[in-house]
Amino acid sequence: MPPSSPQRDLLDPDAVKSASALGLIARKIVEGYKVGEHRSPLKGFAIEFAQHREYAPGDDVRHMDWKILGRSDRLFIKQYEQDTNYMANILLDASGSMAYASGGLSKLHAAKIIAACLSYTIVQQRDAVSVGTIGGEEPVLYPRTDTPARLPWVMESLAPLEAAGDSSLGADLTRLAPQIKPRSIVIVLSDLLKGEDEFFRSLARFQHQKTEVILFHMMDPAELTMPFTGKVRFEGLEGEEPLITHPEEFALAYREEVQRFCKGIRTQCEACDAHYVLVDTSKPLGETLGEYLAFRQRINR
Repeated sequence: MPPSSPQRDLLDPDAVKSASALGLIARKIVEGYKVGEHRSPLKGFAIEFAQHREYAPGDDVRHMDWKILGRSDRLFIKQYEQDTNYMANILLDASGSMAYASGGLSKLHAAKIIAACLSYTIVQQRDAVSVGTIGGEEPVLYPRTDTPARLPWVMESLAPLEAAGDSSLGADLTRLAPQIKPRSIVIVLSDLLKGEDEFFRSLARFQHQKTEVILFHMMDPAELTMPFTGKVRFEGLEGEEPLITHPEEFALAYREEVQRFCKGIRTQCEACDAHYVLVDTSKPLGETLGEYLAFRQRINR
């Protein structure tokens, strides 16, 4: 059996199949740096040079900077402001609560798979992606990737992520906002169990920049249904005190409260013109991803 690799572990075949077949189409006018399939806000015939990037296998050699090659014997690609579709920024919540798993995948691992499959799909359709983390020990946004040859680097960035620390989603999103280009797409994968008000306040900047936001709300099935019986000890993953109780005594009220919580998150997303996707980690991720991408195709017709 061939050795495991981050790319093989995270690219769920069914999720990739669903995502690749449908693609991720931008809802709004987007701004990027490479020829693609989406509407651009940039007009005219002039193409403004943006930066150089080191050549990677699969890059279009028509954009090679031959002068640099002649001077340094190194291969660099020219990138242009008006030469694309969109840039997607995929941000995973790495706070302690994302480590929870009642039996199957943890919320963080499910988020990694969705992020990996979306990254694969976005790059294959000739757009660009940057992955990062919020809510953990330190927010980070990794350099963008725009060629299939660089996808393994994305998987290697996602694979070692671990959930730890207290949630600080709103503050972290605000810190990363200057690195996120206007008229791009921001995809957040989080359980939003803490700090949802601060999180939604931080989205105001993206609305002003005409940046599209998508929230994948990661929830474990046990968090949705409270299936436990008998005397149970609950331990918090973000510093909360342990609680010993009989959950069947309040299970019904708990489920009603969770429904209100998820509905409230959806309502706040709609108020911010953001898309909301509830992800039950016990269900096939390819099915969840496929349903959402099919929905995007319908509304973009």
